[in-house]
Order: sequence, then structure tokens, then C-alpha cells
Amino acid sequence: ALNGARHLECTINGIGERAGNASLEEIVMSLALKGGTHFSGGPGSGKLHTAVNPVYITPTSKMVSEYTGMKCQPHKAIVGANAFQHESGIHQDGMIKDKSTYEIMTPESIGLMRGESQSGAGIVLGKHSGRNAVGTRLRELGYDLSMDKLNAVFKRFKEVAEKKKGGLDDDDLESLVSDQAGSVNELWRVTGLQTTTGLSGIPTATVKMMGPDALERYISATGTGPVDAVYKAIDQIMGVSVVLESYSMNSVNEGIEALASTRVVIVPTIDGPNDSAVMDAQTSQLREKKFSGSGSDTDIITSSARAYVSALNKLLTWKIRRMANGAEEADTTGTKDALAVEGEPPSVVVN
Repeated sequence: ALNGARHLECTINGIGERAGNASLEEIVMSLALKGGTHFSGGPGSGKLHTAVNPVYITPTSKMVSEYTGMKCQPHKAIVGANAFQHESGIHQDGMIKDKSTYEIMTPESIGLMRGESQSGAGIVLGKHSGRNAVGTRLRELGYDLSMDKLNAVFKRFKEVAEKKKGGLDDDDLESLVSDQAGSVNELWRVTGLQTTTGLSGIPTATVKMMGPDALERYISATGTGPVDAVYKAIDQIMGVSVVLESYSMNSVNEGIEALASTRVVIVPTIDGPNDSAVMDAQTSQLREKKFSGSGSDTDIITSSARAYVSALNKLLTWKIRRMANGAEEADTTGTKDALAVEGEPPSVVVN
């Protein structure tokens, strides 16, 4: 075309025998974007263009792929699935500030309606994503997190993104926010976990945890299943005695690499070391307070452990706060250890 050709043979998606043919979509968009500059000065009018409406490029490409059964490779220019996707942290930051930084054309110009998905900039949240991209998407989803909470969610995001291929979608991100909501008062956390189970063996779990004193402790336990073994090991390390009232697990999305979201509800054992009896306002009877926890991970055992530890941390935090309030309520006079001095009148000190 630069040297005067005015008849170009091409095919949609570049399909054809052997290595295929020139791609119609690439020729059309090249002339639409550069026809008036890079192709000027040659034979003819000096400005090349086609009568093709580029808005129909994407639907036509999909129709050809469906009818021929020849899928378009993800890295194909213009119509490939990754053509308008950005996972690199530097790319994402540039796209959030100005979409023309890395895109010479808009996806809408070829009929690809990106809308508000992926922050409206083709952002794929994966292991290469930065804090700015994750924070931007969370704000778009309605989560206005403080810097500390955002750092906690981002740290957990990087851990999951290293294991999960294809990036994390909005449901995955919301699950991580719920997961980190229980780590505000994190006294204990799981730092290592290994389980063995099978038809002929006894389910065994080895759990390593770090406590408030920043020391790691580990122990092995057996159970009726891998989750039960993990929970028994956690109970021994943390020194608690609770009853697991409910346990539920859901898949956040579909696929073998889906994120598992676990929720548990625990009740301290009556007269146990963590007894949490409270007065019911309606019945005026003592009842055990319940504590819930949630966790998420691509591994269902790790997800279960995180949810259980989250609930136990809530129990211990509540117990500590209750003991502190009890010590303050024990002294209602405000005099604490003050002693009366014989012969001296009482005096009032105002701060």
C-alpha cells in the first residue's frame, strides 16, 4: 500500500493455509490510525482508508472463530484476548492515569465494550499487579480501606496471586477483603501447614503458628479427617477448648484453581479455660457467646485453618477486653489504693 498497491488480499483473523494470510483487522486499523500520516506522499490521493466500519471487527472475529472452530490466539493483535489486557504493575499505573499511554486505539473502536469491568482499563489483577491497581479496583467495588488495611489485603493478594493462574476477579478480591477483616486483632497466625491423609492412613496434620510473643510453635495431631486434625493441632498450640458449631465452605468462582471461602462458628466449652458466658438480655439467662471467622485460599485446608484461627483470635481478644473491663469495674470509687490519713480532712484534686 505504501508503494502504490490499492488491492489488498486479507482474511479475518488471518486464517488460511499454512501460515495464514494478512489479517483484515490489522490492515483496517493500521490505515485508520496511520493512513493520513505514514502513507501520505505516495501514488493516489496521499491518504489511504477503507470503507470497513471497525466497530464490527470484534463481533465478526468471534463469529468466524465460532463457525470455523479455529480459535484466535490470545496474543493476536487487535482481536486477541490479551490485546487490551494489562497485568504489569507499571502498565496498570499508566493505564489508570491515562489510557492512551499503552493503547494506540480504544477497545470500543473495534466493538469491544470494556465498560467498567477491569477498572475500565483492561487491568488484570495478577501476581505482577501493584498496590495502586488493587486499591483502585477495591474503591470501585465500594471498599474505601485505610492504608494499613489496604496493605494487609495487598499482602494477602500477592500470596494468592502467586498460586492462582489467570488473575483474580472481583469475587476473589472481595473474598480477600472479608478474609483480612478478621485479622485486625491478630494474636495468632498460621505460618506453616502440612497434612497427610488417605484411605489407609490416619489423617495427620503438622501446624506451625506464631503467637503474640513472636515465637513460632509447632505440633502434630491426628483426627477423623485433615481439617479435624488441623483444628486439634491449633487447639493445642493456642491452649483453647471450643466446640465447632458450624462449618461451611463455598467456591468463590468456577474452575480447578477457584478460591475457597470458609466460614466457621465456634462456642467456648462450658467451664473451660475460655468460658464466655454472657447474660441474655431477653431471657435473663446465661448463654455462651459465639464467635465466627472466615478465611480464603486456593487450598481448602489452608482456607479452613485461616477461618478457624480468625474465630479463635476474636474469642481471645474479647476475653482480654472483658478481663480489662472487669478490673476497671472492680474499683468504682476511683480511690484505688489510697489510704485515709488520720487527722487530715479529705481533699478533692481536680485535673
